[in-house]
Amino acid sequence: MSAPAAVFSALRWEGDRLALLDQTRLPHTELWLGCVRAADTAAAIRRLAVRGAPNIGIAAAYGVALEVTAAPNGWEPGVAALRAARPTAVNLAWAVDHVAAATRAAQAAAGPGAGPAAARDAAEALHAAEDAASERVAAAGAALLAELGARRVLTHCNTGVLACAAGGSALGCAITHVRATPGATVLACETRPLLQGARLTAWELDRAAVPHALMADGAAAGLIARGEIDAVIVGCDRVAANGDVANKVGTYAHALAAQAAGIPFLVAGPVSSIDPALTRGGDIEIEERDADELRRAPGGELLTLASTPVRNPAFDVTPAGLVTALVTERGVARPVNRASVAALL
Repeated sequence: MSAPAAVFSALRWEGDRLALLDQTRLPHTELWLGCVRAADTAAAIRRLAVRGAPNIGIAAAYGVALEVTAAPNGWEPGVAALRAARPTAVNLAWAVDHVAAATRAAQAAAGPGAGPAAARDAAEALHAAEDAASERVAAAGAALLAELGARRVLTHCNTGVLACAAGGSALGCAITHVRATPGATVLACETRPLLQGARLTAWELDRAAVPHALMADGAAAGLIARGEIDAVIVGCDRVAANGDVANKVGTYAHALAAQAAGIPFLVAGPVSSIDPALTRGGDIEIEERDADELRRAPGGELLTLASTPVRNPAFDVTPAGLVTALVTERGVARPVNRASVAALL
């Protein structure tokens, strides 16, 4: 296992451009992309060069700032297209709306020339707040895992700093806990169809020098049933007002297996991922992605017939009743229901 690495971020704001670590090239190549307008920020979000609900929101905030700087008198169309880049994670629309509102207020008060500075200030403040939130989430989730006595922790998709600002969410909780718990380990699902667990979570765990093992998604339920996993912790792309959770496809199956085995199923993420306007999880729009993400290996090799029909939902919804606790920077909701979620807002 490699030596521990310094704290790193998947994105950097450089004042006049946004630099993104291209996550489609990991784990073998660390390539940074430069974004200078809303359109190339949106393109990076759509193709998953930047991903994870909080980091999508941070990138989108800077995308608004870039667009306002480039076109102070005509930024609205580009920002509207950026807002529509991906539908499921609430952070994208929330961040765009937040920076856009700050821009409109400044321009209404002092004219179009006030827009760029206001947009940059709002995006930088949002980034700082998300960094602080993710660090508190990681600490709170680690404390809960310790309270539960979990030594073998299962996670899904990628929810570390590649996805969730400075401290990560679910993976940040697991890493913090395992580092403080001798003999503890993280079990990472490979996470079909995009293999974000195999490509990204394993890369982060190796970089952090944390004991871990990679496993097929379909192996999780059997290991849980055999008593080989003590707790499941996952992230969240959107949480409805009643506590239903949208997360990377495959999460719901882990929740069902955890309930059947009587082990905790935890969800971790910032309050910015809660959408109080959404009554229940069934109302969350589930993104359907390109069929070739299933038909082809990451290198492009066909895995099946090119004509094979495909269903490729990127997310599923786990009902609140299956969630043991929702960990946020503002506290832990336990049990997870409409009242406990509202208390976090």
